[in-house]
Amino acid sequence: MAVSIRLSRGGAKKRPYYRIVVADSRASRDGKYLEQIGTYNPLLPKDSGERVKLNEDRARYWLGVGAQATDRVARFLDAAGVKERAARNNPKKAEPGEKAKERAEEKATKAEEAKKAAEEEAAAAAAAPAEEAPAEEAPAEEAAANDTPASEEAGEEKAEG
Repeated sequence: MAVSIRLSRGGAKKRPYYRIVVADSRASRDGKYLEQIGTYNPLLPKDSGERVKLNEDRARYWLGVGAQATDRVARFLDAAGVKERAARNNPKKAEPGEKAKERAEEKATKAEEAKKAAEEEAAAAAAAPAEEAPAEEAPAEEAAANDTPASEEAGEEKAEG
């Protein structure tokens, strides 16, 4: 029989409370256990002494007879000085996933294209400000010229009707 030291959940919905129990590894999470050796209340502040209560003598006994602690319980045992836990390092923890990287690349390329377009427009505007001024006036003159015949044609249509 494989024995594990793990958490068994209790409490209400959205109000978790855990027992630190020694149980057969094949038993259900909240099911039958051999012995309760402590409690864990995650709702209390991290510096509170009531957050984790552990019977260290019983924990040492069960570890001595071959019980395996889960990761979370191993942290509690390490904090209590019962069992050393090797520090783990996950260098990829903060690294974004593949799709997030793709979105970031697309965003960067779009920003780069927009920046280049803005630079080209600024360069074109700086190179020929005098040339653009008459070009802007010409369409205004054409529009004014086009408006006059259109209004005259409308007047002729009304006279005919």
